[in-house]
Amino acid sequence: MAKDEPGATRRRGPNDPERRARIAQAAIEVVAQRGIDGVTHRSVAAAAGVPLGSTTYHFATLDDLLEVALHEAAEKNVHALKEWEAALPPDADFAAALADLVMGYVNEQYRDTVVEYDLYVAALHRPALRKASAAWDEALIEFFGIRTDPLTGRLLAGLFCGLLMQLALADPRPDRAEVETLFRRAINGPAPCG
Repeated sequence: MAKDEPGATRRRGPNDPERRARIAQAAIEVVAQRGIDGVTHRSVAAAAGVPLGSTTYHFATLDDLLEVALHEAAEKNVHALKEWEAALPPDADFAAALADLVMGYVNEQYRDTVVEYDLYVAALHRPALRKASAAWDEALIEFFGIRTDPLTGRLLAGLFCGLLMQLALADPRPDRAEVETLFRRAINGPAPCG
């Protein structure tokens, strides 16, 4: 039976197969513009250019929307971190490289950093978000531990996250040399007394 004959059935695929991904990206945009409290199904639908029913179809609760936004942000960061680590020469000055990385996050990528930390902090009150935020922490520990050791990797990950939060809020921001000094101390320990 031909497709155009009466009684023929056509299989229909989704009209907008990228809609779910667009909604997730729109949730990130809403966080960037309005913060976590600005995320509603209505605000995300408007940002994505989709009907309100589409957001509730794909994401039943606001936590579902925030979870996918945090997951997308964490995945993007982990990918960027993998590329950064792979491009770093084996003999690189790791403290200097970390300082450059932090300064890039708080200068060139400030908006994305604020969004990611808004979502990261939201995990404190929304247990559904904790798995995605833990993925970012684990990636930092792993990548920093590759260049040092597992314990120092954990120390550097905590310092890295703390510095990003502090520098994003600081006015004026500490300079790069101060950030490098902090990383150098964490990697090398205190200078010998003598």
